[in-house]
Amino acid sequence: MLRKWYSNWLSRHRNRTSFALHMVGIPAAFVAAPAAAVMKHWILAAGLFFGGYVLQFIGHLIEGNRSGEEELVRRLFRRR
Repeated sequence: MLRKWYSNWLSRHRNRTSFALHMVGIPAAFVAAPAAAVMKHWILAAGLFFGGYVLQFIGHLIEGNRSGEEELVRRLFRRR
């Protein structure tokens, strides 16, 4: 299951610039931001979290595809 997820992720991040933006944005949003929050640096934590996401969304604009979050929201609200 993890291999399938990773394979899908790699197929959606083929552009080098997009991949690089994700390699900075993901750790900023999901590692550095919580670490800053634990240390009670709230403004830094918020900046890292939102900045990390912005980098990832820019990467998807470059790729010309949707982010996983956007895909999830679209699936949840898809009319049947």
